[in-house]
Amino acid sequence: MLSNFTIDIAGGESIAIVGATGSGKSTVARLLLRFYDTNSGHVFLDGVDVRKLKLRDLRQQIGVVFEDTVLFNDTVAHNIGFAKSTASQQDLERAAKLAGAHDFIGELPNGYETVIGERGFSLSGGQRQRIAIARAIIADPRVLVLDDATSAVDPSKEGEIREAMRTVMSGRTTIVIAHRPGTIALADRVVLLDGGTIAAIGTHEQLAATNMRYREVLASMDQPKKVAN
Repeated sequence: MLSNFTIDIAGGESIAIVGATGSGKSTVARLLLRFYDTNSGHVFLDGVDVRKLKLRDLRQQIGVVFEDTVLFNDTVAHNIGFAKSTASQQDLERAAKLAGAHDFIGELPNGYETVIGERGFSLSGGQRQRIAIARAIIADPRVLVLDDATSAVDPSKEGEIREAMRTVMSGRTTIVIAHRPGTIALADRVVLLDGGTIAAIGTHEQLAATNMRYREVLASMDQPKKVAN
């Protein structure tokens, strides 16, 4: 539940949403995508209330990489390129390279034609995230929502995922639901949520220097989690 929540995001700006569990971080993304609508207040995209847009039109403008990546029971190529049916093999490989996925895809039994998903070749958490980021690159959305793609990844792979995130975020309006401190630094501004309200807004450096609650949230992010390569 969000209350007294107002924020303007400029075109090309990246925002990290930070807060403890239950603070309302993921609610922001779900309202933008209209997984559910507001009881009061409005969400605007380029000045248009998202409730006035057809769901298909809205979601075609927004690329999403969720923490729990969904892969189809299909080839790697189709998993990356399903949002753009006209994508060429060259397009797929470029997106995969930017996402840091091309090398491991080349090591799969049939490369880009390897079937993955529940009934296909098993991928690690980090590999799944990189496929999802490549998918977002191919879609080339106006707005990108990243539900911290590093949160379920082994620390040894975190840097690779973060670089992929940096690439796809560059020059693009981006909302990052941040679960790890390193990801926050990618954003132009940070929004600290506490109990569903905005507790502070600033750069990572500003908040780390001046806001005790922000430092507490950062410290909690450093706690070990179960991760996958």
